[in-house]
Amino acid sequence: MRDRTRFDELADAAERYGVCSLDNYAVIRSVAENISTGFCRFLGAEDGICVYLVPPEGEWTPQPYQSGAFSVSGAGFLPLGAIGFGLAVKVSRTGDWTRLVLSCAKKGHHVEISIMNGPVFDLELPVEDADLTTVFERLHTHLIAWFSDQADLYENGDYGGRMIGFELVHAEPGAGPGAG
Repeated sequence: MRDRTRFDELADAAERYGVCSLDNYAVIRSVAENISTGFCRFLGAEDGICVYLVPPEGEWTPQPYQSGAFSVSGAGFLPLGAIGFGLAVKVSRTGDWTRLVLSCAKKGHHVEISIMNGPVFDLELPVEDADLTTVFERLHTHLIAWFSDQADLYENGDYGGRMIGFELVHAEPGAGPGAG
């Protein structure tokens, strides 16, 4: 049996990091998918299609992006830390959607979720349905507040801005994958 080298020590440390980074991604992706599907049920849209996971930055349309919805993905070494993702949320009966950007970080036995320029909250792992209901309520409140604040600013002569990261898109029902 050969002696362990410094490279062996380095490779062991890197392999441990790799295992942790994949676990981090798996945990955060699971939380994001539960938020996406659960928030749609929470909203109770009549057609049942009202939330998709989308990229947190760049161009997007309301459709499923699978691993492309996350700020990191792939196999092997991934950055070990917070991972961003977007939630495309249907906000009108006529096909308007907004992207809500979230960041999720696994910290020990809980995850910290932050809404871009909004509240930050923790969920214990494993995530329970009751905990997710609190997340849904906060997301809903955040969206309502943004639209209400923008309308209030307009009515008082100030058009406001996109200061909390909302982007609106319109998707005609049946126009392309995921439109609804």
